Amino acid sequence: MIELLSYRFFLHALLAAVFAAISCGFIGTYIVTRRIVFISGGISHASFGGVGIAHYFGFNPILGAAAFAVLSAIGIEAFPGKSTLRKDTKIGIMWSFGMAVGIMFIYITPGYAANLMTYLFGNILTVSAFDLYLMAGLTLIIVLFFLLLFREILFIAFDEEYSRTQGLPVSFINYTLISLTALTIVINIRVVGIILVISLLTIPQATANLLSKNFKTIIFYSIGFGFLSSISGLFLSYQLKIPSGASIIFFSILIFLLTRLFVHLHSVLKLKRKKAPG
Repeated sequence: MIELLSYRFFLHALLAAVFAAISCGFIGTYIVTRRIVFISGGISHASFGGVGIAHYFGFNPILGAAAFAVLSAIGIEAFPGKSTLRKDTKIGIMWSFGMAVGIMFIYITPGYAANLMTYLFGNILTVSAFDLYLMAGLTLIIVLFFLLLFREILFIAFDEEYSRTQGLPVSFINYTLISLTALTIVINIRVVGIILVISLLTIPQATANLLSKNFKTIIFYSIGFGFLSSISGLFLSYQLKIPSGASIIFFSILIFLLTRLFVHLHSVLKLKRKKAPG
């Protein structure tokens, strides 16, 4: 452990795990509560179009993915009721379009794009200082936004229509949060990849929900579970030389199953105590 901490790339990975846990803890709790996880799945895959375009024109793929993801997110959110297409259909179209554009631009770019595999499957050990600056900045924005508008976000997450009747800035908060969701997905692609990034936004929250129904408590539990799975997956990835994304999600699911077993056993024991005589 001490030896690993002497490596700069490992310290970068640890910081990335912290920022990923915090940003996904906040955003993941919101999208799970609002039941819009399917939107984040569409955004994550659509962002690959930006990766391909950025690779073709020679600039940072993360910036290309961020622009593509935010535009896709706003497009999905902007016209839910002004089209004959259902929202899930539009998400499917955006998902397919983004992946298709990304693959096309990658294949017409001269040379071999081996490094782009990290955007599909993730590798937390390749996180750069630039990636960390982006993650730190986004995490700070997310935390401040939730602190300033926590009451409004809470109302909208549970009942959007009621929030409108109370005069809350529903549209502003929805557009801001869907944009932050898109950016969270893109920034954390380095950690777990496009294919698995949705898991980082849902599994820790599902685990936290087993222990609490309180919105604020779920956020904190999600951050803890996200960090624990990221650190555990990081060590497994380093030891076995496997993609970090797969190992992080493996530990996320393992923690979920163990927590579920613990909650079940606790309920059974509690029930037995109630039925016990005396």
